[in-house]
Amino acid sequence: MKALGLSHRPTFRTNYLNPALEGGWIERTQPDSPKSPTQRYRLTRKGKALLERG
Repeated sequence: MKALGLSHRPTFRTNYLNPALEGGWIERTQPDSPKSPTQRYRLTRKGKALLERG
């Protein structure tokens, strides 16, 4: 959110986070605990390839 300059969490989740997860560009670091306060996200190979092309 910070990198994109966004502050409204529900909009961020709906418009950016969920589509990126569904598209396979990012993945959760703790897939068994999606609502964990320490949850983080990382790029997948597909996400890295997209950044390298772009």
